[in-house]
Amino acid sequence: MAHPLTIRVKPWLALVLPPLAGFALLLLIWSLVAMGNGNGLPTPLDTWKQAVTVFSDPFYSNGPNDQGVGWNVLSSLKRVALGFGLAALVGIPLGFIIGRFELLSRMINPIISLLRPVSPLAWLPIGLLVFKGANPAAIWTIFICSIWPMVINTAVGVQRVPQDYMNVARVLNLSEWKIFTKILFPAVLPYMLTGVRLAVGTAWLVIVAAEMLTGGVGIGFWVWDEWNNLNVRNIIIAIFVIGIVGLVLEHALIRLATAFTFEEVRT
Repeated sequence: MAHPLTIRVKPWLALVLPPLAGFALLLLIWSLVAMGNGNGLPTPLDTWKQAVTVFSDPFYSNGPNDQGVGWNVLSSLKRVALGFGLAALVGIPLGFIIGRFELLSRMINPIISLLRPVSPLAWLPIGLLVFKGANPAAIWTIFICSIWPMVINTAVGVQRVPQDYMNVARVLNLSEWKIFTKILFPAVLPYMLTGVRLAVGTAWLVIVAAEMLTGGVGIGFWVWDEWNNLNVRNIIIAIFVIGIVGLVLEHALIRLATAFTFEEVRT
């Protein structure tokens, strides 16, 4: 039997109150640490006041190394879009090929197993050496860290297509293109979109670290630049911005996956 207090709580309150309580607990712990330790950590109120100033003009530009947080976020998103787009163009077809042809799977899987555990930032010096520039090196790093989830999830989806479907295709003497469009693609789409979600999340994580090392304009460079200026309030603001943008990207892809697969996509 439900507790009487539970019955009186409206459904929307049951959804809203727990997250609010969690954020209130976070702010309380943050405030206690900031006030009880002389380490220069700003309080939530100080950070909020700084955030109002920062977002009052997020798109100012005083030169290439002094731009508002809005320009920095857009620059990071542009790099992520380029690196991720290239990874999708290569990784998704490669995943279909690996999953479809066993010989190629045996050839390529050992290479993937060898390279996938390598930290994405370990590829950054290779990008700097080959491309001779910080921006293409950062895009290369995004590419190499984004490609593995898409290759692996797409290949797994192809390999899990019921054998009965392939037997029917063989009986009907369907062409390879018909097999792809009528059987493989619809069946593999949920796996493929899962790989896309994982790849985007990884790309957004990596770009921040890559920009700290390469410099230029970007949210990662902004964090490092504010650290050099000992502006901890802006660093905390950047942390929240990074988290919010990552959350928006993930939920947008969840919506996309739900729309295309017509089924519940669980986080």
